[in-house]
Amino acid sequence: MFSTPRLFIKTGIAFLGVGLALGAWLLIGRELRGTFPHPLVASAHAHALGAGFVMFVILGVAQWLFPRPPKDDVRYRPERLLASYWILTVSTALRIGGEVARAGSDAFGLRLLVVVAGVGQIVGLGVYFYSMWNRIRPLGSAKREQAGERF
Repeated sequence: MFSTPRLFIKTGIAFLGVGLALGAWLLIGRELRGTFPHPLVASAHAHALGAGFVMFVILGVAQWLFPRPPKDDVRYRPERLLASYWILTVSTALRIGGEVARAGSDAFGLRLLVVVAGVGQIVGLGVYFYSMWNRIRPLGSAKREQAGERF
C-alpha cells in the first residue's frame, strides 16, 4: 500500500476518535445532565463520523484497490491526490471545530468558517474524483461479463 492511501485511512481513524469523543460527550449530556444535544454539535458529530471516518477510509481504500491509471492518463497525479487529502483534512477539521464553536456563538466569522469549510470539502472531493476518474474501470471483469458470466 502506498503512503497516500495509508494517510487517508489513518486520518479516517483519527476522525473516528473525534466522532466517538463527541458522541460520548453528547450521550453523557443527554443521559446524565438531561441536556439534549445542540443541533450543530450533532452535525459536527455526524461529520466527524460520516465525512471524516467513513469518507476518508473509502477514499484511501479506493486508491489502494482500483486499477493503476492508464499510461496516457493526464488526470491522475499522486500530488493531486495529496492536495485533495490536505484540502479535505483541513476542511473537515475546520467544519467539525467550527460547528462545535458555533453551538455557543452566533458570530459571523464562525458561520463563515463553517460555510468555507463545507465548500472546501466539496472542492477536495472534486479534486479527488477528477484525479481518480480514469481508474474507475473494469479490468478482468469486463472480459468475464462479455463471456456471459454474471456476478
